[in-house]
Amino acid sequence: MGARPGAGRANDKKPAARAAARRGERKGKARKGKGRPASPISHVEKYQRARVGGLSPELELRFTDLQQTLAERWLTVHDWGSGPRDIVVVPSLSLDGFQLDTIKGVIHYEERMLFTLGLLRHPEAHMVFVSSLPIHPAVIDYHMALVGGIPSAHARARLTMLSTYDSAPLPLTQKILARPRMMERIRQVIHPARAHLTAFAVSDAERELAVRLGIPLYGVDPKLLWLGTKSGSRSTFKDAGISLAPGEENLHSQSEVAEAVSRVWEENPRTRRVMVKLNDGFSGEGNATLSLQELAHVKPKARGAGPSHKERAQAVSEALERLTFVSANETWPRFLSALERIGGVVEAYVEGRHKKSPSVQLRIDPKGDLEVMSTHDQQLAVDGQTYLGCIFPASEAYRLGIQRDALKVGAVLRDCGVVGRVAVDFVTVETEPGRWKHYAIEINLRMTGTTHPFMLLKLANDGDYDQKSGLYLTPSGEPRYYVSTDNLTSPAYVGLLPPDLLDIASKHKLHFEPGQATGAIFHLLGALSQFGKLGMTCVGRTPSEAEAWAERVRAVLDAETRR
Repeated sequence: MGARPGAGRANDKKPAARAAARRGERKGKARKGKGRPASPISHVEKYQRARVGGLSPELELRFTDLQQTLAERWLTVHDWGSGPRDIVVVPSLSLDGFQLDTIKGVIHYEERMLFTLGLLRHPEAHMVFVSSLPIHPAVIDYHMALVGGIPSAHARARLTMLSTYDSAPLPLTQKILARPRMMERIRQVIHPARAHLTAFAVSDAERELAVRLGIPLYGVDPKLLWLGTKSGSRSTFKDAGISLAPGEENLHSQSEVAEAVSRVWEENPRTRRVMVKLNDGFSGEGNATLSLQELAHVKPKARGAGPSHKERAQAVSEALERLTFVSANETWPRFLSALERIGGVVEAYVEGRHKKSPSVQLRIDPKGDLEVMSTHDQQLAVDGQTYLGCIFPASEAYRLGIQRDALKVGAVLRDCGVVGRVAVDFVTVETEPGRWKHYAIEINLRMTGTTHPFMLLKLANDGDYDQKSGLYLTPSGEPRYYVSTDNLTSPAYVGLLPPDLLDIASKHKLHFEPGQATGAIFHLLGALSQFGKLGMTCVGRTPSEAEAWAERVRAVLDAETRR
């Protein structure tokens, strides 16, 4: 959470650029596709108009005033002696274009933010943690036991757990806004003059909740969310001067996509597949693949020979109706409707015999400091799009390289006024033994599936990330590695209650052992009984030991549930 010597920071600030970004006049304007005149501001405005929400001018001014107080209220685990602080935690999955019922047990993903209980190490910190459904007391006790340096009873006395008792597949923040008495209850618990709101992701709903509670919001201003779309990401990568996949952004129609695919193909004739992505998506949802091999009859040829650009674009347009979608429930008419509303991008599918999908996590704090928090190799499903888990740290072969690129991206975002958690996703391919080429793919202006594993380790061990080596170092300076997943599932696990899982882990000595700083840290325990699903982060002194812990946990659970 807090910075220490060796952490990756970039402290030069550019207030003029930041102010310009807030006015919608970014210094590095979004690039236009060739032959496609367009105003970058118009793309931003079109995206903003497509998004639901917004505040009245009076509330907008109130939000701006509240945000001016964020820096003095913001708290990290290393700010000892900074005085009383109140934190309201709302782990809402407020993601545009994301249907909450597409992931099994997703309502329990709110539990992933229980790592914030680490802030209760501060003897004067008070926290309100809100969830859709009540969280089992054993789950709370388990996470409280991970908070070292202070008696659990002392920390527990400063924690208030609230629930909407609403299991509807809607973002938690919307549920809170629909319950005025709950908002009043939160106001009664906190001291607004010293409190702030933190959330998994920020939308107009979180901004409104902050105003209703009268406290600032730690996270990106929703007016800047365009920077985290697929189109905004590509524009930001260009401003940062880093490599990205061949493609075009700011596409809003079938004909624009067909033209863009044709241009990308003509400029990169060896391209075999292209990705068509909606501006907003989550865990691969909103992505589709088009195979160009079935369009061999219009393949670009040397020196302009063969079919014309017009013929190629027409063939591509017809083929778009046969896209292969990541989501099994997606259809072309619905995909096209979303594209016309929020826009999207086209990118050449990056090929490679050895290909990885690493990610870098950054933090831009309210004081303007930019810090590398971690790197991971993401574990994806066979479609190469759906997130399953992660390995920390990213491979030694390229983690420092993607760190450098991510810091360049973070500097651009900071100059635009972005505050909060940021993740930059890459695809990297081995071009020759030991040499890797990186392509920036996406920016997430929020927490991601790689946030909570690292923060759970920090909660349990209180070490820190060392930017020079790209390793996590314990307080004694020893490196630790982990593998993590949100998808440890089995039909046999259905019916296990959180205390059952904790009993099994105790019996077989699976729990994280603070003295050794190795073992398993569990999360998503609320999803276990109904869905047979839980998460784990397995920590070892070496990558192989971390993987061995993960295999052991799976083997023990499978054996115990066969009885």
